Amino acid sequence: MTIEYPALYVVATPLGNLGDLTVRAAEVLRAVPWVAAEDTRHSAPLLRHLGSPAKLLPAHEHNEEAAARQVIERLAAGDAVALISDAGTPAISDPGARLVARVREAGFRVIPLPGPCAAVAALSAAGIAAPHWLFHGFLPAKAKQRDDALRELAALPAALVFYEAPHRIVDTVAALAAVFGPARRLVIARELSKLFETIHACPLGEASGWLAADANRQKGEFVLIVDAPADVQGNDAEGERVLKLLLADGLPVKQAAKLAHAITGAAKNALYARALALRGET
Repeated sequence: MTIEYPALYVVATPLGNLGDLTVRAAEVLRAVPWVAAEDTRHSAPLLRHLGSPAKLLPAHEHNEEAAARQVIERLAAGDAVALISDAGTPAISDPGARLVARVREAGFRVIPLPGPCAAVAALSAAGIAAPHWLFHGFLPAKAKQRDDALRELAALPAALVFYEAPHRIVDTVAALAAVFGPARRLVIARELSKLFETIHACPLGEASGWLAADANRQKGEFVLIVDAPADVQGNDAEGERVLKLLLADGLPVKQAAKLAHAITGAAKNALYARALALRGET
């Protein structure tokens, strides 16, 4: 492939299985002269595996502004640079967003290379049909701040996606049950794409017991998905039922969506988009 110079390539790398590296990502990492990496020691084996001669620049949360200046210097000299994190997509609960912002402010092109993302992978296998989802990433480490954050999220009409580390998983799952109640559905996705990948769904009230039953279930990197409140899911289904009746009666799309929202409380924007799809106007 042809590499654009100068440009910053934001490259998603595997969560654990090297087979998930895209052909395009491999070609870019082999071709660029510089790679900005969250942990150069962690990323060096990947570059060696690819036969990449690229030089590594550290770009982590503690030096991101300085790393951005280094990257901009390389771009100003006419080079191309790739940005990678330890695993997954840079700037998604990983360093990179500030660096990308500085590069864009400096007038250089930023080119995303789609690929692995733990949150999206977990959602795709969770079987959660909530019309909206919110990615929160890691919760605060301190219990009070964590619980305050959860209380702010509890009533949102969306599925909630969190990342969690093994040393905090037990406390976090207990806090989720305490704040959201035992009935809401939780999906625990662990070690995605790795040898001991596990995806387990249960009510929040059963999650702590499931973790405690086998210490191995508490190991690895976690994605936690809390389903939307039951009334939101009910509103969504009822909203579509009413919407179809209104459209069948010949109401215009906008009016049908507005009336279905007033009757059921389902999200107006979602109803409008669904009405367009049902009428074949998308």
